[in-house]
Amino acid sequence: MKLMITFLSLSVSVSAALALEPTLDNIVPRTAEEIERIQKITTPTDDFSQAEAFETFSAGAATVRYSKTNNAFSLPSGNIDFEGELNFKLGNALFRKLWVSSPSSTLASDGLGPLYNARSCQRCHLKDGRGHPPENADDSPVSLVMRLARPGNKNPYVDEIKDYLESLPDPTYGGQFQDFAIPGHAAEGRFKIGYTDQQITLSDGLIVTLKAPTYLLEDLAYGALHPDTVVAPRIAPQMIGLGLLEAIPTADIMANADPDDVNGDGISGRANIVYSRQLGDLALGRFGLKAHNATIMDQSSAAFLNDIGISSPLHPEGWGDCTDAQKACQLAPNGNTDVHDGVEISNDGMDLVNFYARNLGVPIRINHEEPNILRGKEVFYKSGCIACHTPKFVTNRLDNQDEQSFQLIWPYTDMLLHDMGEGLADNTTAARATGQEWRTPPLWGIGLTQQVSGHTRFLHDGRARNLLEAILWHGGEAETAKTHVVNLPKADRDALIQFLESL
Repeated sequence: MKLMITFLSLSVSVSAALALEPTLDNIVPRTAEEIERIQKITTPTDDFSQAEAFETFSAGAATVRYSKTNNAFSLPSGNIDFEGELNFKLGNALFRKLWVSSPSSTLASDGLGPLYNARSCQRCHLKDGRGHPPENADDSPVSLVMRLARPGNKNPYVDEIKDYLESLPDPTYGGQFQDFAIPGHAAEGRFKIGYTDQQITLSDGLIVTLKAPTYLLEDLAYGALHPDTVVAPRIAPQMIGLGLLEAIPTADIMANADPDDVNGDGISGRANIVYSRQLGDLALGRFGLKAHNATIMDQSSAAFLNDIGISSPLHPEGWGDCTDAQKACQLAPNGNTDVHDGVEISNDGMDLVNFYARNLGVPIRINHEEPNILRGKEVFYKSGCIACHTPKFVTNRLDNQDEQSFQLIWPYTDMLLHDMGEGLADNTTAARATGQEWRTPPLWGIGLTQQVSGHTRFLHDGRARNLLEAILWHGGEAETAKTHVVNLPKADRDALIQFLESL
């Protein structure tokens, strides 16, 4: 049954009835008693003398055991059954599969490119963790991609969403810059990153040097970019907890939206409303750095197309992101075959990848009761960080999806768009998201980034080299909270970082 809602505050027409839940047929309605209980348990605490009940279990019953290895993000949901674990492993195999060009001796792995950024999902999301920009000229750029976009002048959803911002691909290079190609084809080029220093002085006199990146595309193989095309970097995000984020009730996310800042706190969280290829309807955006995909399946299918050049039922183009200006690319042999539903990865294959991504578990917290971490939690709350990084939700009760059903989770995100200021702007739009707006990223697992990914690079392009730098890049709606952190005594600022590292 579809959830029918009209969003006047989102400039959605009165007549619009949008199916905004990512799952439409397995949601069990909450009872009045459950709603009251949930409201009580998800209200942010004001007692920082001890840890809250169930706080150690970031993903509820789906939380996974603590691991000291770099496999900490690669475990299945803690409450998964035997059959589910088997499907998880099959999905993992597809996630790790190295694709090859067509034609090949196998029908199971061909279809790569012809233009691509990586040969597998795992190459960008190494160990299911976070990507990073290249450290030097010899380092691989594979987990950093360049999105290409230019302004459009049509609104395909004018009757439903009056502030929709169309974003068009570059007419020659498409929606993403591919720096690899199969034999016989030219990669689109390469990119270079430069940095300029920006200094911020903290309350104790410590000077922090931020690195502001600039991006240059070089050796363009197919001619010039359109003069209006913007180059927007994207780092591969960590993969944990996606199924739980998908299971948060739309109404609970919308309850935190305040697009007109009615409460006057300077925070104007907005929902992104996007077209979902999976649902065949408009839906609440949840995934991607600008919340531009409604479901995990939408996100995964787009990544197969743009990153690897692999077609799927939602994106059946066998040539990937190749444009009409790249005719040789479009006419190259591809792996679309009747054996795989007329595409290169079949419905069954995508279902397994989707199940895998949905069930990558969130690790248990092991030191959340330490006094200094509790102090850091208090600083986090009182600095205003939870105005965007909402600590907890209770997921939908779901039939036939026990792993994500009715779990108290602690993702520290409101799933909404926020204006983060000019410093972080990439000047690209996505449905309702402006060039300065980003979805609040979940914080769970963030303290394990070094352990899993071997670095501590954060934000949408990896410019921040540690958590403090990530905070100091905040602007726009987060300017007040950032300034509060700048002015903190060193002991409180250190405690704040320790709290974040404990998540």
